[in-house]
Amino acid sequence: MSGQSATRTVPGDRSPGSRTGQRLSGLAVALGLVMFLGGFVWGAVLYRPYTVPTPSMAPTIGAGDRVLAERVDGGDVRRGDVIVFTDTTWSDLPMVKRVVAVGGDTVSCCRDGKLEVNGEEIDEPYLSEGKAAEFGAIPEVTVPKGRLFLLGDERSGSLDSTAHLTDAAGGTVSRDAVRARVDAVVWPMNGMLEAPTGFERLGALSSPGPLRTVAALVIAGAVLILGGAAYGPFAKRAGASGNRADAGTTGAR
Repeated sequence: MSGQSATRTVPGDRSPGSRTGQRLSGLAVALGLVMFLGGFVWGAVLYRPYTVPTPSMAPTIGAGDRVLAERVDGGDVRRGDVIVFTDTTWSDLPMVKRVVAVGGDTVSCCRDGKLEVNGEEIDEPYLSEGKAAEFGAIPEVTVPKGRLFLLGDERSGSLDSTAHLTDAAGGTVSRDAVRARVDAVVWPMNGMLEAPTGFERLGALSSPGPLRTVAALVIAGAVLILGGAAYGPFAKRAGASGNRADAGTTGAR
């Protein structure tokens, strides 16, 4: 056929554009794997999961809730932190409570229904309404150096420092007993714990852990893996559709 040229498109096009797309999809999958696995390993190294068996930290953490707690040194714990600790004089199992006073502080309750630390009334919005004063007055306690005074957010039903006031340590727990600091409730998906801003006047609060960054890495990695892996089948389908359209156009000439 003179004056006419037929262009045949072979399935699995090897044009420069197609090769570039394949390289980019492979790069996306490789980068996604690095981000996904890196985030997962980072999280596994820094965080431990715990199931809270009792409602002593309600409404912040309910009975049966699953939390993620960052491994920290007891010396890094500050007022307002929710910690996981082990103290055999309290229990043989890990326990979860809130730090309300540290070594050198004086703590008491309750005037005007509020906890007092170093003479300051502490605003505790994480408590259920009216719960602050339910466990009754406690005498002023001076926390020994290197120790922590702990309360549950469910003040009327928590076996916390107020239940151990007659102990030799006056209900306090050693910083060495701290195993981790709770960052988030992950089941149900309640998210990150709110900052205990009521303690700000007494000193700096703990900085949030890297949990959000870890989660972002894992999610972004998964998206890149899925997107890169989907490119091949999508490109082949698009190429096949283009071939059929070209064949139909050529046949009609």
